[in-house]
Order: sequence, then structure tokens, then C-alpha cells
Amino acid sequence: MGKRKRACTLTCLSVVAADRKTKQLCKRIQPNQIVLLQHADVDEVAAQSLLDARVQAVVNLSPFLTGTYPAEGARRLLEAGIPLFEVVSASVPHLMECMDGKLGAIAGEELYLKSGKSWQAVAALRTISPKDVENKWQEAHERLDQTLSAFIDNTLTYASWEKDLFLKPLRKLPLKTSMKNRHVVVVVRGKHYKEDLRMLSSYIREYRPVIIAVDGGADALLEYGYIPDLTVGDMDSISDGALMSGTEVVVHAFPDGRAPGKQRVEALGVSYHLLPAPGTSEDVAMLLAFEEQAQLIVTIGTHTNMIDFLEKGRKGMASTLLVRTKIGPKLIDAKGVSQLYQPRLSWNVWVWFVAASLVPIGAILAVNPVTRHVAQMLWMQWRTLSF
Repeated sequence: MGKRKRACTLTCLSVVAADRKTKQLCKRIQPNQIVLLQHADVDEVAAQSLLDARVQAVVNLSPFLTGTYPAEGARRLLEAGIPLFEVVSASVPHLMECMDGKLGAIAGEELYLKSGKSWQAVAALRTISPKDVENKWQEAHERLDQTLSAFIDNTLTYASWEKDLFLKPLRKLPLKTSMKNRHVVVVVRGKHYKEDLRMLSSYIREYRPVIIAVDGGADALLEYGYIPDLTVGDMDSISDGALMSGTEVVVHAFPDGRAPGKQRVEALGVSYHLLPAPGTSEDVAMLLAFEEQAQLIVTIGTHTNMIDFLEKGRKGMASTLLVRTKIGPKLIDAKGVSQLYQPRLSWNVWVWFVAASLVPIGAILAVNPVTRHVAQMLWMQWRTLSF
């Protein structure tokens, strides 16, 4: 890549961070990096993580929007001014492994790799525009009924197959955390989970509920000053720091006992309980609270609708349907509460605030002899003028 071409058409120049798992990638991105990922239908949570990491540009080996459903990620990134590119073709094998940690550049619609003292073109790109996103959104909305029909069929089919598994109680664990007759808050890394957690801070402060984090939800809790009492999950999106924060750890395993997260926890020297169970980790967390006789279960950031589950790569929500049906009235969803109501100060509050501020000022003036003398003189002058 010649200097003249770079000066005219250079879009981005930075070290590249690449990973096929976006959750893992977001843990190690440095500000202003070019990100190379493989994530079809980028979801809103992933987009927010990329924005929080302050990326310079995002290059995707998969389509940002396939048109299957209206994923929010690409729109959020473009609105924030992040350039988006899709790889059309790669001229080197194992592009992601080749680019990770290396100096890269985007010039025109080409991805370049710094190789020695020269630049090598490694992939042809296509710039994603707001119009592209809008067209895919239209396509997704046109086929939404078809997608929903398939999603419902999948949910009901798997629910009929798995219902016996959910009717049986979970394996009894020797937990140090007692939930009997207590409120329990389950925090999941879903949409608006940070905002909702902030909105419920007064409730948490007053009721002191048992706090269960589901995987990466533990990091959000630590960010807001809470150490979760219990962390449940397959441990693929939680940080090492959160795992070693003192939380009691429950590793969610498949019903046959396989637990990919077990090795990571053991490598960190963290003690844990192994819980084989069907369904997602958030389902297991809610079911565990229910079976430990929690009085009330409040969920933050949980996945509750078709879009949520499609963004997680799941074609149905059988386990969630069964768990929520079983828990019944003990469950309260706080997802999206921050979008429902934003507290505002009324005029009455402002009047009382000003009045309360004037009280100490008045007290100080009353005991100060100089200010008292001035006040008396002003009072006498006002009475003289009024007559």
C-alpha cells in the first residue's frame, strides 16, 4: 500500500483485535482498535460492549444483518459513528488468526496487514451503510410472522420433550447462601441490565436480597459495588476477577454431567458446586432460587422474547417457558424498568429543596451580629418608606 493511496483513502489504522467469540473479544479490546469478529446478526448487548470498549471500526466475517430478524446491533454502532465493514473475500487463510494483535489498516474497501516494512492486502471489504441496514430491517419485518411461527413450533416441540426434566427437582447443593423466605435478585447480561440494576439500587439497599449473578452479570454487579452472593453459569463470559471476588460459584453442567466451565474454575483455584440441569443458566438460576424456597424472585436483564433468544442463537425458549410456568407468581421481571420510568424532580421538590437550603443560611445570618444589625436597618428603612 503506497503512501499516496493511504493519505487519500485511509479510513482506519490501528492494532487489530480478532476473535470468533464476541463475548471473549470484548474482554480484551483496547480503545481505538480495529475489531475483527464473526458474528451474524450482531445484537444490542454486543454492540454496547463494543461501544463501551471505544472501538475504531468493526469488520465482520459474517453479515451484520441476515434479514432473519431485526437485530439492533448494526444500527446502534452506526448511530454512534462506528464504521462497519463486511468481508467479501479473503486472500489469506485463517484471516482472523493472522490479524489478531497485528497492525492493520482499512483503506477504501480493503483490509491491510502490516508485514515487515510493507502493507499486504488481505481481504476485500464492503462498507455497511444506514441504507443497507434499513433494507435488511425491512426484509426482517416482512418475514417476521414466518420466523415467529417457526420459533413457537420449536418452543412447543422441545417443551413437550423436556417437561419431565423440569418436573424433577434439581440436585440438592450444600450452599452456604441461604435463600429461604428471602427476596432474590437474578442479574443476567441482557438488554438494559446495567440501567435496570441502577434503577433498583434503592430496593436492593432496603431489602438486602440474595443476589445471584448469571455469568457476565457478575461483572455488572461488581461495577456497581455489589458482590454477588452466588454466581451461576457455564463461566464463558465472566471475568477472572469476578470469579475470584468471593462469590459462591455454581457451574452449570449439561444433564449428562459435561461442564466446559469446570476446567476454567479449577484452573483459578476457585471452589465450586457442579449442577447438571437442562435449559439456560438463567433458567437454572431462577429454578435454584425457587427450590431454595425464596420468597420472591426478581430478574434483571433476562431473555424473555423471541428476539432475545434469536440473538443468543437459540431457535426456541422451551426451558424458559417451563421454568417460568413452574415458578409462577413468585417471579417478577424488572427487565426494562429503566425504560418505563425515569425519575424527575417536580416543582414541589424544588420548592422544598430551596426552602431547606435557606434554613441554615437564615440561622447563620441570625446569630451573626453584623448581619443582624444590617437586617434591622433594612427593616426600619422599609417601614419608613412604606409610610
